[in-house]
Amino acid sequence: MAEPDIAFEPISRETVSAQIRAQLMHRITTGNLAPGQQVPSERELAEQFRVARTSVREAMQGLLSLGLIERRGNRSFVAEHLPDVSVDVPDDRKGFVSQLFETRRVLEVPIFRLAAERASEAERGAVAKVSAEFNDDLGIDDFRALDREFHTTIASFCGNPLLIELYGKVLDQLFRSHEFEGLLGDEVNRSSVGRIIAESCAAHRAISDAFVAGDADRVEEAAGRHLGSVEQSMVDDLV
Repeated sequence: MAEPDIAFEPISRETVSAQIRAQLMHRITTGNLAPGQQVPSERELAEQFRVARTSVREAMQGLLSLGLIERRGNRSFVAEHLPDVSVDVPDDRKGFVSQLFETRRVLEVPIFRLAAERASEAERGAVAKVSAEFNDDLGIDDFRALDREFHTTIASFCGNPLLIELYGKVLDQLFRSHEFEGLLGDEVNRSSVGRIIAESCAAHRAISDAFVAGDADRVEEAAGRHLGSVEQSMVDDLV
């Protein structure tokens, strides 16, 4: 007599505290919880997550050990080890964009390599999940938000809080830059920006595939090629 065909759902090995920690880390690395900002109390977090305070406390302890948050009295704050990054913007906005991308390449490519070498399977899955949201029909605002989430998610797995903070502050300069925003938002550049979005979506998928595979060499190469391509398109094709 044949055995019945019974299917079972895969078991998630992530604990409740690990899921809480991942969400808080995501808010920190994407800048939603900025360096120096107070983190909601354990009671508030327990209510929002609908979990016991012991799980929140365990998650917070993990973030403390990673150096992403710090205690001041009985309050928790996002750790801030470095001063704000400030720059003098030149009159040449394309020249400024080139400086920003050069800075990103120096920081981002080796950070991505570290993350590819150190990420857990769950962290690789988190990158794949963000990557799956890219599509060529994204508008510029939605694309920029997802673009930042993708890059900061990978960087957050490099295992070095100082690099994570420095990288986030450099990205802030890029994403808040009037020069950068002006080039992308100018109506005359609409078709070129659409092409940049499509090419960037494909590049993000290539980076994600290499990251999920744990291929640090391929991640490094894909990230460098992507940044170089976007910089060239913005400098050569936008007006």
